[in-house]
Amino acid sequence: MRVGTRESKLAMRQTEIFCDRMAKLNPDVQVEVVGMKSLGDIDLTSPLNALSNTGAFVRELDDAIKKGTIAASVNSLKDIPITMDDELMVVAIFERDSDEDVILPCPLEDLPEGAKVGTASVRREHMLKEVRPDLEIVPLRGNIHTRLDKLDRGEYDAIILAKAGLDRMGIERPMFVLDKERFIPAPAQGAIAVECRKDDAETRRILQKLDHMPTRIAVGVERSIMSLMGAGCSSPVGINATVQGDEILVRAVSYGYTSEPRRAEVVLPIDYVMDEVLGIAEYLTGKRDEII
Repeated sequence: MRVGTRESKLAMRQTEIFCDRMAKLNPDVQVEVVGMKSLGDIDLTSPLNALSNTGAFVRELDDAIKKGTIAASVNSLKDIPITMDDELMVVAIFERDSDEDVILPCPLEDLPEGAKVGTASVRREHMLKEVRPDLEIVPLRGNIHTRLDKLDRGEYDAIILAKAGLDRMGIERPMFVLDKERFIPAPAQGAIAVECRKDDAETRRILQKLDHMPTRIAVGVERSIMSLMGAGCSSPVGINATVQGDEILVRAVSYGYTSEPRRAEVVLPIDYVMDEVLGIAEYLTGKRDEII
């Protein structure tokens, strides 16, 4: 099976995780990894929110699946647009790793007034400004090692990254987890997904063995709310769901839809109906003043 991924070190590491799981669950299937450059990897100057909503990190991989060059692709789920190509599907989602954001090299409260903090995320920018309006938020693009190098060179006083990426790369250095009750993660943060063609029954049969249902349920809620909000991968929105037995705890925050940020904490039944998710989305976008 030919499996595509971005050529970044993190994407390759995530594909190694995929290969390890394939070896355990589908030992008879040989995997060939195909590295590709995405527009998001090439264009390091455009703001991230101008790229992510168009699928700039997965478009080349999606095209290769449709052409039959590869059978599947391994991606960070948060990079996959909510509105997918009709020919494709997310066939497997791995058990989610850490979903929190971290700040390096010191706690947020230890930063001096006016400190320069690097991030490519408008969600993180709004959350930082809410807690520390004195900070200077500066755009930061590039892979994990590029961002860490810029921090080490003193271009930034601090940077914010997803903890899952650092963990997967085995990077150990001072980092401080941001409380996700306030710094609510991006939808699907920490989850690895596998895409393939809907009509490729054999590939689907093989890859569905890798799916982790509690994670699929949780990220399904997160992405459904985002879809109903009309939001994209880089919208100033945080949504995080956790399956707890027969319930789902949902925390969410939105910026820019109303004059003040809107936060929600809701417990849904595991067999929730779409109207309950719609209620959260409409509250976050200001279409209603309370969640019914």
